[in-house]
This record gives sequence, structure tokens and C-alpha cells, in this order.
Amino acid sequence: MSDANAANDFVRHTAAEIAQLVSQGTASAEEVTRAHLDRVGAVDRDVHAFLHVDSDGALAAARAVDERRASGEPLGPLAGVPLALKDVLCMKGIPTTCGSKVLEGWRPPYDATVTSRLKNAGVVILGKTNMDEFAMGSSTEHSAYGPTHNPWDLTRIPGGSGGGSAAAVASFQAPLAVGTDTGGSIRQPAAVTGTVGVKPTYGGVSRYGLVALASSLDQAGPCARTVLDAALLHETIGGHDPRDSTSINQPLPALVDAARSLDVRGLRIGLVKQLGGEGYQAGVEQRFRESLDLLAGLGAEIEEVDCPSFDYALAAYYLILPSEASSNLAKFDGMRYGLRAGDDGERSAEEVMALTRDAGFGAEVKRRIILGTYALSSGYYDAYYGQAQKVRTLIQRDFAAAFDRVHVLVSPTCPTTAFPLGDKLDDPLAMYLNDVATIPVNLAGNCGLSLPAGLAPEDGLPVGFQIMAPPLADDRLYRVGGALEAALLERWGAPLLDRAPDLAVSA
Repeated sequence: MSDANAANDFVRHTAAEIAQLVSQGTASAEEVTRAHLDRVGAVDRDVHAFLHVDSDGALAAARAVDERRASGEPLGPLAGVPLALKDVLCMKGIPTTCGSKVLEGWRPPYDATVTSRLKNAGVVILGKTNMDEFAMGSSTEHSAYGPTHNPWDLTRIPGGSGGGSAAAVASFQAPLAVGTDTGGSIRQPAAVTGTVGVKPTYGGVSRYGLVALASSLDQAGPCARTVLDAALLHETIGGHDPRDSTSINQPLPALVDAARSLDVRGLRIGLVKQLGGEGYQAGVEQRFRESLDLLAGLGAEIEEVDCPSFDYALAAYYLILPSEASSNLAKFDGMRYGLRAGDDGERSAEEVMALTRDAGFGAEVKRRIILGTYALSSGYYDAYYGQAQKVRTLIQRDFAAAFDRVHVLVSPTCPTTAFPLGDKLDDPLAMYLNDVATIPVNLAGNCGLSLPAGLAPEDGLPVGFQIMAPPLADDRLYRVGGALEAALLERWGAPLLDRAPDLAVSA
């Protein structure tokens, strides 16, 4: 096999396969890392998944894995596997911008817990991925450093806010990525790029070192090309962290075992009445129904579930999130770190703060800060933020009632496939509607997974199938997802991403 063919083979392998090759000594971690860095160099000028590529750091980490293997030290299940890290998670000494000019050039003095767990596991971090500024968006068009492009069609969005992470995985620049999900920002990009994305139970993965958007909603989680790879990554980054006060002091369920079980016989699956129908693309509904039929054929029991409060989830979310964001982003004031504008020695601190925020924040961030500040202001708190929290409680009750009847809930991940870049930039409400099916999970603190259900007949673009489970029942996601993925793979004959355009050729 030529060197070029070997490199192409490495980037097409799953994370589980790469880890096995490295562990057995069939391939070195350095070889695998160089192959992925070469892939980044070949295609990322078109995709723009990465904001920063840490080639030297990645190669050093890979060599360390090879040295551990050579010395006979046992390796972890993902040792030597390359990964792309969303630029909202701190990595010591590496630029962390959150897709914003206000943090341009900032290098954290510490690692996020997720980052340190990846390093300790021997995972090779290639670099930081593009995102909507401070994770505010559904298309990765709100990055201050330019949009990311969908590898299936470079004229279309890759989802958001974690479009960079999903696009890196879909374009074979990395077999794994970490994203964050506040209202769907892992699952929605997974759906439109034909990848797997998981929003863990709130508190199941540490938020220490994750730059906050909305503290009661944010959750880091895995992006991958297979359900098993996602489970392996989830087990690597998950678990209790005493540095995070919201972290759950309880062991993770056996996620990898669940992904490998491929057995859904007797499992009760609830079809959410409110998450489908009007406003959902015909091809999305078609592929979703076909996947549901496959699960029924595997022995699962399907029944419709009514969750009436879900109709108000979008409105409640877009009051709660901006309110928390306006508080969390107050620290970006030009006084301590990051951008400082207008400091000529004559202006007051208040003037410098105002000029810094004007220059450093983009339009979407300003829009949400203003909305959140208004919702929290005197005389309006009870009418807006307070009411939204009441709706949140009703949504939690709807979930609880549903899970008394069924083991998991399912829906399409998104109402449509990937839309063209620029198509909804001038219509924020239309943009927000992309998250209508994913938001309820975040409001309730539950867990959710999106996996590819096929291509929509109308446009040949990926469709996502969403699975939702109760808090701390993340293993159910992987049990159902693994079984459905295997059934779909048997039907397709090859992974869905094998049908995506070869960017290296088109470039």
C-alpha cells in the first residue's frame, strides 16, 4: 500500500479501529496523527472547521502514546485517536476564542476538565473548532472568523453552534470531536452533517473550563461517526468532577456495553406527537418513519406520546438562554483579559467597557444580551423570565409522565436538512426554529442522541433521528442508537458518509 493510500485509510477508520491499530502496534499514533493533519491541510481551506490547528502539540501527544505502548504500558480505549475540540473549552496555552473577537488571541492558563481527561486518556487533540460566537446560533455563520461549510454541500450550513466540530468529523479531518449543547448545538449539527452527536445528562460531563453561555443548559458531549465511537468518548470525558458544583456525584452507566448490545426487544419507544408534522420537510419525515419501522422490526414497541408543553419550549428557551447569557457575558469588559478598545488614557472605565463590547461582540450576541437584560429587568422579570421557568417545569413534568410509559422518546432531530448559507441570517426567528425538536431535552436536563437516518430524497442531504432518555439513563440512547445504526448499515451496505463528496478530489 502506498503512503498516500495508507494515510487515506487512517482517516477513514473509526476511532475504535484506530485505537486498536495503535494498541496492537499495527500503526503508530504519530502516523495516524500525521495522516489527519495532512487531511486538515488538504480540505479545511474549503470546510473551515478549525480555528486553530496545534500540529506540534498533537504530534508530541502522539509520540507520547507511542512511547507508552513501546514501554509496555497499557493504553486506554481511545489512546492515539485524534480529536477536534470545540473552541469554547479551555486548553492551556492554546487560543480559546469562543468564535468571538472579544477573546481573540486569549490563551487560557489551565485546561478544562474535559480537556485534561482527554489528555490523560492519550487522545490526541488536533486543534480548536469553529463555532457560532459564544455558542449563539444554529448555523456557525455567527462566528467572528467566518462560517464553516457543510462537507456534503459547501454552499450549505453545517449546523450550529458546533458546526466546526461536526464538519471536522464529517469531512474525515478527525474521527472524534467534542461539542457543547445548550439547545441542540451537538445534535443539530450531527443531523445535518450525517454524524452522531450526543447531549449527555446535565451534570454528567464537567462544565469546569467550559466558557458559559447559559449555565443551566450548557453541556459538553461527543461527536463521532458511529454510535460506539460516541460511547467511547462519552465514557472518557464523563463522570463526577468536584470542581463543578453541578456535576453529578454518580458513576456513568455502561455506555459502551449498551452501544454494543444491539438489542431493543421489548423496549417501549414513544413517538412525540408535538415533534413532527407541519413545518417538517417531507424527506425528513420519510426517513424518520423508515427508521421507526426498522426499530419495530427489531422488536421494539412503538406508541405515540403527548407532551403538550413542548409547544412552548422554544419561546421559554429564548427567554431563559438570553437571560443567563446576559449575566455570563458581563465579565467580558476589557478590564481583565481579551480585547480592550478605546483605552486612550482619557476615557472612563465605563466608556472603555462599552467600546470593547461594541467592537468585540457580534450582532447575534448583542441581540441576545439585550433581550436577556430586558427580560431580567425590574418590572419584567416575573412576566418573562419567571413565566419561562414555569414552562420549563411543565416540560419536565411532560417528560416524567412520558417516561412512566416508555423507555425512550424519539423524533426527527431537525425539521429540515441543511439550508443554504445566508438563507436565514436576516430572519432570526426562522433560524431559531431549527432547534424546536432539540430544545426540550436541555430545558429538562435529560439526555439526547442524534444519528443519521439516511438522505432526504428531495436534496440528497442527511437527516437526523433523535433519541431522548431520562436523566442518568444515557445508556438507553446508546442501546437504541446502536441497534438502529446496525440495521441502517445493513440496509445501506456502507456507512452513510461514504456517499458524501470527496473534498480532497473536488478541492
